[in-house]
Amino acid sequence: MPIRRVVILDGYTDEPAGLGVPPFINVYPRLVAGGIWLADSSIEVRYFTVNLVRQNLGSFINEALLSDLVVLIAGAEVPGKYIGGRPISLSEVVRISTFLADKDTALVGPAARYGFSSGGGSSALDLAKLKNLFKYLVSGDPEIFFYQLIKVGPERAEPWRLREDYELADKAFTLGANIVIQHPNYEWNLIVELETYRSCPRYIVGGCSFCIDVRYGPVMYRRPESIVREVEVLSKLGVKHYRVGKQADILTYMSHDTGILEFPKPKVEAIERLFHGVRTAASNLRVLHIDNVNPGTVFHYREESVKALKTIVKYHTPGDVAALGVESFDPRVVRANNLKVYPDEAVEAIRIINSIGSRRGWNGLPELLPGINIVLGLPGETKETYRINYEYLKKVLDEGLLIRRINVRKVAVLLNTPLWSMRNSVMHVLRKHSYLYKYFRLKVMRDIDKPMITRIVPQGTIVDYLYTERHSDSYTIARQPGSYPIAFFIKGNLELRKVIRARVTGHKSKSAVGEVI
Repeated sequence: MPIRRVVILDGYTDEPAGLGVPPFINVYPRLVAGGIWLADSSIEVRYFTVNLVRQNLGSFINEALLSDLVVLIAGAEVPGKYIGGRPISLSEVVRISTFLADKDTALVGPAARYGFSSGGGSSALDLAKLKNLFKYLVSGDPEIFFYQLIKVGPERAEPWRLREDYELADKAFTLGANIVIQHPNYEWNLIVELETYRSCPRYIVGGCSFCIDVRYGPVMYRRPESIVREVEVLSKLGVKHYRVGKQADILTYMSHDTGILEFPKPKVEAIERLFHGVRTAASNLRVLHIDNVNPGTVFHYREESVKALKTIVKYHTPGDVAALGVESFDPRVVRANNLKVYPDEAVEAIRIINSIGSRRGWNGLPELLPGINIVLGLPGETKETYRINYEYLKKVLDEGLLIRRINVRKVAVLLNTPLWSMRNSVMHVLRKHSYLYKYFRLKVMRDIDKPMITRIVPQGTIVDYLYTERHSDSYTIARQPGSYPIAFFIKGNLELRKVIRARVTGHKSKSAVGEVI
C-alpha cells in the first residue's frame, strides 16, 4: 500500500549536541519531513508534539489511525529539567504503541540508536526491547531511510544507514523546514536548532566515556552556504530565533586539523562566513545563539579562540551561553573518562570567555558567558570528587568570574558507549553516593548559583524581550528565547504568549524575580 499520509509525534530530544524540548525544535522533524517530501512532495505530513498529545490523546490517536505511517522522535539522553515541555516517557510510548498496534510505526532519534534513556542515574533501555514496539528502528539518518522507504519500498530501505555526506540532508533540511509552521511555538518563542557538523573532533582519541556524539566516527562538516540557505527558507517562514547548537564545539567548525589533532585549531574565517551569512539571510532575526564549546580548544588556542569568540559576539545576540563540557574537576575522573580538560585548564577557559563576553548587551544580559556541566557517577569518582568540584566552583566565584549556569547531573549510561559495559558498577557508585549528590547539589545552588545569578542580573537590571510562558502559583514565568535563558518570576498571572520588559527585584537560587515596566 502506498504511503499517502504520515503523522510525526515529536517526543522531544536532548543530546550532547542538539536540543528539541520546546521552545526548541531539533533537526529530526525537518529531516523526517524533508526526506519524505524529497521522495514525494504530495504526501501529507502532520506534526504533533507530545505536549499536545497529552492534552488530547484521543484526537491524536484518531489522526494516527487515519495515517499510513506514524513516526516517533525520541531520545532525551542528556538529563535535564525543562519549563517548555517534558520528554516522552517509556510508559507513554508503550501506551501509544498499544493504541497503534495495527499501524506501521517508526522510532527516530537518539533513542533508536543509543537506547531509551530514563534520565540521569539510569541505564538506557536496550534496543532489543524496543523492537517489539515499532516496525522500524531508524538507528541511521532519518532523511535517508524515509526517502528510501517512499522511493524503493520497505524491503530495500536501510534504517541503519548513516550519511556519507550532507548532500541529501541539506536538501531535506530546506524542504523539511516547512514543518516548523505546525509547531505549537511557531510565531511565538520557537527556536530552531541548526546543525553544523556531525560527531566530535576528539573521536580520534575515543572521546568522553559517556558521550554518544563521538560514536558517529569521523567528523563531517556542513558547508556554510548550505546552512545559510536553510536559514533563508526558515526566515521566509517567519522564524526569528536560531541556535547554532548541533555540534560538539563551534570553535572547531571547518578546522583543517580535524582528524589529525585531538584539539583542532579554530578556523576563524569559517566562523565569520557562517555567522555573517546567517545574519544576512535572516532579515527578521531576533536571537542568534550558540551552544557547545570545548574548553580544551579555548585553553590550547587562546589567540585563535579569542578571535573566534569575538567574531561570534560581533554577529550574535546578547544573553548567549558557551556550554563547556567540563564534567569534573577531579583529575582522577578526568583521566579515567578521557575528559577534555584538567581543572586549572577549565578555569583558564572560563577566564578567557569572560574576558570577551562579560560586558552587558542591549537586552540587559551579558553578551556571552560560559556554562558548566558537572556529571556525577563517572568511573574514578570518590567522596573526594565532590569536595574538589565544589572547591573549583568556589574558586571561580571568588575570582569574580561569571558562569551563566551550572548543570549538576547524574550520568546516564547509554548503549554503544564505553560506560555501557560498566553500567552495573556505575549504578552501584551512584547509589552509594546518592546522599553526597543531594548535599552537593543543594550546596552549589545555595553557595554558588545564587551569588552568581545576582551578579549576572543585579537588582534593578532592566531585561528586554521576555516571553510569558506559563503560570506558577501566583507568578508568571517569563524567559528570553535562547541558550539556557534565565527564568524570571513576575508577580501575578499575566497573559501568556506576550513579550514584556521587566526590572529585576530579587533572586532565587537559579532564577530572578522581576516586575513589568
